[in-house]
Amino acid sequence: QVQLVESGGGWVQRGGSLRLSCAASGSIFGIGSMGWYRQAPGKQRELVATITSGGDPNYVASVKGRFTISRENANDTVYLQMDSLAPEDTGLYYCNAYIGRLVGGSAYYAPYWGHGTQVTVSS
Repeated sequence: QVQLVESGGGWVQRGGSLRLSCAASGSIFGIGSMGWYRQAPGKQRELVATITSGGDPNYVASVKGRFTISRENANDTVYLQMDSLAPEDTGLYYCNAYIGRLVGGSAYYAPYWGHGTQVTVSS
């Protein structure tokens, strides 16, 4: 079994900051890219940021310069530092990771999702 558990969501006023964390646990052979997605009420889930196993980040245009994604490979954890938050950043934030598990001596990678952590930004 593999689990992704997010934490760090909450309520902040416009201009505030939050730091999300997501820790992977279970029978893990390796982890490829990790990332954060969000879903606002009535909207589809959208990509926020991803980071490769080598630490190369990628951001959606709307968060560039405000959000920073990072990871600690030793702890199988990914972070999202969110600064200068705005009401349009409100949503349920999900962690995603491509995780490899050993099956019959071979590693198989598949995407896993956390259950989400709520971020609410008031104006």
